[in-house]
Amino acid sequence: MRPIAEPDTLITPFVSFTHDGWAELRESTPLTLSEDDLQRLRGINERLSLEEVVKIYLPLSRLLNLYVAAVQLLYQAQAHFLGDSTAKVPFVIGLAGSVAVGKSTAARVLRELLARWPNHPKVDLVTTDGFLFPNRVLKSRGLMTRKGFPESYDVRRLVQFVADVKSGVPEVSAPVYSHLHYDILPGEFQVVRQPDIMIVEGLNVLQTPEPRTPGGPRVFVSDFFDFSVYVDARPLHIQRWYIERFLTLRETAFQNPESYFHRYAALTVPDARKTAQHIWTTINGVNLRENIQPTRTRADLILEKGPDHTIERVHLRKI
Repeated sequence: MRPIAEPDTLITPFVSFTHDGWAELRESTPLTLSEDDLQRLRGINERLSLEEVVKIYLPLSRLLNLYVAAVQLLYQAQAHFLGDSTAKVPFVIGLAGSVAVGKSTAARVLRELLARWPNHPKVDLVTTDGFLFPNRVLKSRGLMTRKGFPESYDVRRLVQFVADVKSGVPEVSAPVYSHLHYDILPGEFQVVRQPDIMIVEGLNVLQTPEPRTPGGPRVFVSDFFDFSVYVDARPLHIQRWYIERFLTLRETAFQNPESYFHRYAALTVPDARKTAQHIWTTINGVNLRENIQPTRTRADLILEKGPDHTIERVHLRKI
């Protein structure tokens, strides 16, 4: 019987699996999503199929279910030792990756699958977009062209939010971001009420703190994660996906007069392609290279995509 994992050829903290090798780890995990569900969960221009859900996401949901069960037992043991009867602590999953790599779709699919396991039905998904500074703040600081870079987030508020959820606070509110208006929606919040699992999805959720300062140690959002996933692909592939998505949005969401990017709706295809290329080269590609990609090896699991968005390899951190 051939090994499921690929043999180690280099010293690495990860065990690597081919697409089919990882699929063998599904065992008897049932498929609980339909094609209609998948249509609702797919991102723009993504080709996620039910076959990939079966081969990649079902084994991952099985692994996470095992992790959740183990952590719940650990909390119960510690609570028994301490004589503590406080509320259960949510299992927090961080999910990172570049713009246009498909991390939002991955997060939505995981949320749906995990919520259908009987022992943890309450699963919340929170994106870090809501913790971007409002545009007025970004403009005052000269950061509008750095949106999505670490300095464009209210990190203190994000850390406090995740810390409160992890501490079992009954209700914790997260700001809501509008991709249509490209800004935070004043007075609108997503309320998280002691979920069994919370997925935190964003560009920089695996970012490490800046170098220590004399003021003492800093914590970052990843300090509160029980498990983390990085959606990976070659930068040239992500760049192509970004440009394709931009061209699709030019014909759809950008047509809305209320869209922040409505000005791009009238561009010709060549001009739209050139604009998207410029945005990628000067903003998103830089952020990927300088801030996002360096956090890849901090993840517990890496989903490595090929040129057609299909996950070709899975890398699981050794324990």
